[in-house]
Amino acid sequence: MKRLGTPSGCLLFVLLATALGLTAGCGDGRPQRVPVAGTVTVDGKPLTAGFIRVVPDDARPATGKIDADGRFRLTTFDERDGCVTGTHRVEVIAFDTISPSTIRWLVPPKYRDTSTSGLTVTVDGPIDSLAIELSWQGGKPYVERFETAGDTDPSQL
Repeated sequence: MKRLGTPSGCLLFVLLATALGLTAGCGDGRPQRVPVAGTVTVDGKPLTAGFIRVVPDDARPATGKIDADGRFRLTTFDERDGCVTGTHRVEVIAFDTISPSTIRWLVPPKYRDTSTSGLTVTVDGPIDSLAIELSWQGGKPYVERFETAGDTDPSQL
């Protein structure tokens, strides 16, 4: 089983955000950022893979990869440069890839989008212990299968 921690679309987003960050000037016009790090837990246990993204209303989002201990450091433009201050909406995406059309969610899917996660954080200055606490609310990780297009074996045509 291959562990990715993000859906293909989210991985694309992370790569695109990184590419845009590399092409955006040398600091001119960038908002001030503060270092932000913390942990993500699910029902009290560290989340061991995935990504977190904090989304301010009027600035660029910050993203962080969640490590095996549940720790993350946020990045907006440059590696580990943190995020802008203020109150931000939060999303967390984490799953294991079982096959190209099957994944096991490591957190409830509601957390994958800021419009459904119900999560916010307030950043007033540097933070090294931001705690993001998620819950299955009595549920547990589950497998989801997707119908895919274009995965037909050409030899079977």
